Amino acid sequence: MSLNVSFFKSLFFYFFRILFRQFTNPKSQHRSTVNNIHATLTHGKYRKYHSLAHRSDVQDDLSTQTLIFDVEGALLKSSSVFPYFMLVAFEAGGLIRAFVLLLSYPILCLVNEEMGLQIMVMVCFFGIKKDNFRVGTAVLPKFFLEDVGFEILQVLQRGGKRVGVSNMPQVMIDSFLKDYLEIDVVVGRDLKVFCGYYVGLMEERKNDNKLVLEEMQLGHQNNNFNDDVIGISSFNNSLDHKLFLQCKEIYLVRRSDKRSWQHLPSDKYPTPLVFHDGRLALRPTPLASLVIFMWLPFAFPLAVFRVLVSIIIAHDISLPILAFTGLRLTVTPPSKTSHSTPSSSPSSKTKRPQQRGLLYVCNHRTLLDPVYMGFALKKNLTAVTYSLSRMSEILAPNKTVRLTRDRDQDGKMMEGLLNQGDLVVCPEGTTCREPYLLRFSPLFADMSDNIVPVAVNTYVTMFYGTTASGLKCLDPFIFLMNPSSSYTMEFLHAVSGLYTCPDGEKSRFDVANHVQSEIGKALGFECTKLTRRDKYMILAGNEGIACTGNKKS
Repeated sequence: MSLNVSFFKSLFFYFFRILFRQFTNPKSQHRSTVNNIHATLTHGKYRKYHSLAHRSDVQDDLSTQTLIFDVEGALLKSSSVFPYFMLVAFEAGGLIRAFVLLLSYPILCLVNEEMGLQIMVMVCFFGIKKDNFRVGTAVLPKFFLEDVGFEILQVLQRGGKRVGVSNMPQVMIDSFLKDYLEIDVVVGRDLKVFCGYYVGLMEERKNDNKLVLEEMQLGHQNNNFNDDVIGISSFNNSLDHKLFLQCKEIYLVRRSDKRSWQHLPSDKYPTPLVFHDGRLALRPTPLASLVIFMWLPFAFPLAVFRVLVSIIIAHDISLPILAFTGLRLTVTPPSKTSHSTPSSSPSSKTKRPQQRGLLYVCNHRTLLDPVYMGFALKKNLTAVTYSLSRMSEILAPNKTVRLTRDRDQDGKMMEGLLNQGDLVVCPEGTTCREPYLLRFSPLFADMSDNIVPVAVNTYVTMFYGTTASGLKCLDPFIFLMNPSSSYTMEFLHAVSGLYTCPDGEKSRFDVANHVQSEIGKALGFECTKLTRRDKYMILAGNEGIACTGNKKS
């Protein structure tokens, strides 16, 4: 106890010493830098353009240029960074911290940009453990990418070397710019850290940018380096970073330019966004954030009601009730051939029972996939899962059986379950939110010749019902807290497995890849070779090893 008191006492005095220095500093050096830049502009070192469109040869001669661009002022369509800090507060700090940030929004509107930024950093980062902060890599890139202007990115992609400058903390923008937009150098603000925890304050900008300039000069043979550098900023942002002193020309982006830009299409991302984490499914603008907090008191009892209806009431009655509460289910019924057993090879010999259940194979969107499939078929199904929390098992209206990840043992278990009735399996082994299919495990391929692929897709309005780093036991409940959500299920033609296939005619991998391909075609999703391990390495920094009482899926 005394150790904890000592730690927080030291943190308290350290925090106020830095805070006093932060707000009593007249920032004369900062003003001097800004004045020097604008003075240089006035005396003609720069050629100042009103828009990139005023440079006639911009289409042709950027491959040898270094482009320094302002992330907030020139790359993103939105003029507000509040949604990104709300994501940090909500995903890394929780509901209370997010609510405090929302309450501070009127103050943010009254103070200047720098002061507002300091307030948001203080609210969002104070007390967050540095090593556990993964919002910048797992959550923010999705929302940043959706805010990128397509036209300005096309210009940046023509540059020889690209340098992104931002007033936001480096940990918020680094992964988005480097991993997904392939920006060479990222210059953001560093955060102060004490005993491994953020204290909610930003470091002052460094007086020299020697290391950044050296990195920018790599590959340039021209001795006059300044002739190779072009700056891109906006009319609303002051050029308060010394890197802009290296520019020969500066182009300024108007608000009208941003309004005319298209949003960057997902198929044009330099690096595809396959995985992302976080609970919020909508961009948390101030108005959207207010709506979220107003909805939460109604969301909890609504989710409880939906759970009770699905568990207690029969399918024929519960479906209309759930639809009335906002849960929509669209089913494309299987054709007659989907339920027929594929023709067996005359030479095949087997001692397995002839009357076996159907094996439904679907892609994995949420933990409720087997439940909705039961609603779609209006019968109870047995679902095999790679890992599932105890809470989800208890609340599941259908029978669930865990796989051990031992192929022989799991194969015998699934064969026994098929002899008892219909079975549903999600061979991806984990959920994926984006229009991609992960690699299908081939375990199901030789279990049955009655394999029915099912193409599943979901839509949510407010909260994602999946997570890689949060509490898995809450996933179904969070999904049911949405004001409205929808499931679509399309039953495809039956696929022949290895049950009656002569040895050597095809492998279980061929069957798994064929089923993945058919589901991908039906949904318009791209098939990948990514696995569950890849997902957890990107989003959580581990291999997805299940912990006691909180197994990951």
